[in-house]
Amino acid sequence: MGTLVVESLALNTAIDVPLNLRRIHRIPAWNAASGQPAQWTLIDFTCPDDVGDELARQLAAALAPGRWYADYATDTTSWVVFAGRVFTYPRGDDTGRQEASTYARTIGVPEAQIDWPR
Repeated sequence: MGTLVVESLALNTAIDVPLNLRRIHRIPAWNAASGQPAQWTLIDFTCPDDVGDELARQLAAALAPGRWYADYATDTTSWVVFAGRVFTYPRGDDTGRQEASTYARTIGVPEAQIDWPR
């Protein structure tokens, strides 16, 4: 399962993989970083296990540069995706999670947003 912030997508980009939509909702962005909007539109989704890598590739190309990221996981694998950068690691692998967290901090992602599941 994953969540995508619609506002994180760069203009003129698309994600073209089969996703199962679970919910679309809007929230106040209580932990928005500088340059991020005050409200976010969230898409909660699941995807077939076999499209995880392709989704990561497309997200890495579609996310706006800066502090945005997308994260999602299957029962066995986690992905954390930034513009131009993908971290993939086995669920529960603290080393892989730490590498993604360290990178997030280097690009200025607020600590409160570094909350993807283990």
